[in-house]
Amino acid sequence: MNSDFNRRDFLRQGSLTALATAMGSQIVFANKMPAGYRPIFLDEKDALKGKSTEMIVQGDKPWNVETPLHLLDDRITPVENMFIRNNGLVPEKIDVANWTLTIDGESVKAPKTYSLADLKKKFKQYTYQLVLECGGNGRSGYQPQASGNQWGQGAVHCAQWTGVRLKDILNDAGIKSDAVYIGYHGKDLHLSRDPKKESISRGVPIAKALEDETLVAWQMNGKDIPEFHGYPLRLVIGGWPASVSGKWLSGISVRNKVHDGAKMEGHSYKLPRNPVAPGTEIPATDEYYKIIESMPVKSLITYPKTGAMLDPGKELALRGHAWAGDHSVKKVEVSIDFGATWKECKLEAPANRLAWQHWNTNIKFPVNGYYEIWVKATDDKGNAQPMLTPAWNPGGYLNNACERIAVKVG
Repeated sequence: MNSDFNRRDFLRQGSLTALATAMGSQIVFANKMPAGYRPIFLDEKDALKGKSTEMIVQGDKPWNVETPLHLLDDRITPVENMFIRNNGLVPEKIDVANWTLTIDGESVKAPKTYSLADLKKKFKQYTYQLVLECGGNGRSGYQPQASGNQWGQGAVHCAQWTGVRLKDILNDAGIKSDAVYIGYHGKDLHLSRDPKKESISRGVPIAKALEDETLVAWQMNGKDIPEFHGYPLRLVIGGWPASVSGKWLSGISVRNKVHDGAKMEGHSYKLPRNPVAPGTEIPATDEYYKIIESMPVKSLITYPKTGAMLDPGKELALRGHAWAGDHSVKKVEVSIDFGATWKECKLEAPANRLAWQHWNTNIKFPVNGYYEIWVKATDDKGNAQPMLTPAWNPGGYLNNACERIAVKVG
């Protein structure tokens, strides 16, 4: 299939012959195609290209792809094992030579536009490992089912990002004293393909925007950011829902109020201000909801894979990662008796602030049989993961219950 074939050219020509030529194959039963039908080939690029064959597709319009937990074993997540959470469609044309970033908004002293070359030459470059986790990671654990993609626990990764600090760009552009928030703008297409609509435009308070680790990045793991992860420019903000890390970045608005872009409205990426009974519907207003900020403490077992068959009498080398939003993890423990007792693990310091932390331990099993291994992390504020799914919420956000795997000994 010719990846250079331009979808707009096909639509303009209205020619099935042109499409067949681009695909290198005839379209069987083309004469049966309903009038006005848009072939799947034209809908969206293939997000699974270059990904592990074990990735779990949650949806393809837009693409939402989850990582099985055993594929998250690497200290720095490789691109083939990174989850994808898109709200719109990948830009049909990416003109890197003419790509720009515009800083504007009520609280910028004067709008300013930078080319990619400007960003790379004008500002000092930084590299950080940063955890990006979907706010709905773990949503499938809520009952009754909450709206949205039914993620397991694999909508998280920790890659290495290279770029410039957003605060250096904002200081260069000049921000007013009344700045309270930033909002990003990207070139992804709204699902309706209406150019006047943004698929997502979220943001963070100005204090978070000005942190050292908040980057405008063009590299991931030492290479250009892959297309489905925001090429050629992405905002990367660790520790908060990954939805604040805007892909295909083309603009930052400095606001004198909470940003009001797409996916900042209703109950998108928000929690009820007060606990609600499972299944309760409440008005989607600020009176009832608050915006999700720092993600909760969490941990994963990345080795072995759940369902492992273990030889009797041997120790199991267990390992994984833990993270805690804006905070650090102070303790990781595991249990093989359904939480009755816990064993503390060896915990490494993070590579840098907002990176995940690696843990490991060895486990002995008293007798042969079926076991569940649970893992629990505690952050530097004393907050520990709950053993069971936390309080239900309509968006199914922030499920940080203890992760567990099943193994059989003997």
